[in-house]
This record gives sequence, C-alpha cells and structure tokens, in this order.
Amino acid sequence: MNTSFPTLTTQRLLLRQITPQDLPNIFKGLSHPDIIKYYGVSYNSLEGTKEQMQWFADLEKNGTGIWWAVCNPETGEFMGAGGFNDLDKTHKKAEIGFWLLPEFWGKGYMKEALTTLCDFAFEHLDLHRIEGFVESENINCKKGMAKLDFELEGTMRDCEVKNGEFISVDIYALVNRQ
Repeated sequence: MNTSFPTLTTQRLLLRQITPQDLPNIFKGLSHPDIIKYYGVSYNSLEGTKEQMQWFADLEKNGTGIWWAVCNPETGEFMGAGGFNDLDKTHKKAEIGFWLLPEFWGKGYMKEALTTLCDFAFEHLDLHRIEGFVESENINCKKGMAKLDFELEGTMRDCEVKNGEFISVDIYALVNRQ
C-alpha cells in the first residue's frame, strides 16, 4: 500500500487506493453483465481478475495513471472504481474511466466521484485535458458525461470490434479553463 496515495473524500464518498483485498469486488463489477455491456474488459474468474489488479498497480508504478476504489466512508462498502489511464505528461492529458456496481446507480454517486477526480487531475496532476471514450450505444454514460460538462467532440465510426461486431465510440473532453 502506497502511503503517499491521495485519498479523497466527498460529502458521501471515500475515494481510496485499490488494494489486493478489493479483488472480489473488482471481479464482482467486471463480471457483471450490466457493467461489462459497455466496458472494455471483463473477467470470468477471480484468478483472471488479478490481471486487472496488476494493471491498477502498474498505472501507479509507471506514472501512467491512477485509479481509486469508490467507497462508503462510514461502512467502507465498495461501490465501484474510477480514475485515469493513458496519462500523458507531455500533452497534459489523460483518459478517464469509471464503473459503479448497479445497486448504486441513479443516486448521483458517480457524478460526485468524477467531479472530485477531475478537480484532482487539474489541480494535482497538472492536466489540461481529460478525455472520455464512450461506446456510442451507452446512453447512460453519455448522459453522465454531459452532466459533468464534458463536450462531445465527435464519433469514431466502426472503430473497434466487440463481440464480432463493429462499434462506434464517441469522444468527450473536459478542458481545464483555469
């Protein structure tokens, strides 16, 4: 556990470092059909999910990103995860990613978490631009990006293959105007 990892708090959330003890919760999220429907990775075993845990650790170690566990501050209950990857210090940008367990959907938790993460990225990671790549069919995520003031910059049509079908991806960005 990194003692210098930035723990963040909001009115209703604790954003803390992802630890090996989170493996069952990461698996629960990244194997859930409603989450992985539009998510880039999925796992069918705890053993397989260790790959994702290594990815989180490598982001920190290599300085290419940072992800947090999103938790209830009073109970410690794991709710989801969010953070940044593909951090490019030269161009001062990173890609945002996030997911929340379905029982926490529709309560404003993700907006609360992501607002805090974006503020952190602009203030402490010295980012100028945060990008979000959203499958064009993912209406809920697109609505969420709009609520966070991300601007739709365009659509990459048929740019990826998922489950044997071409999918389109919308590009969103939030630029630090400060």
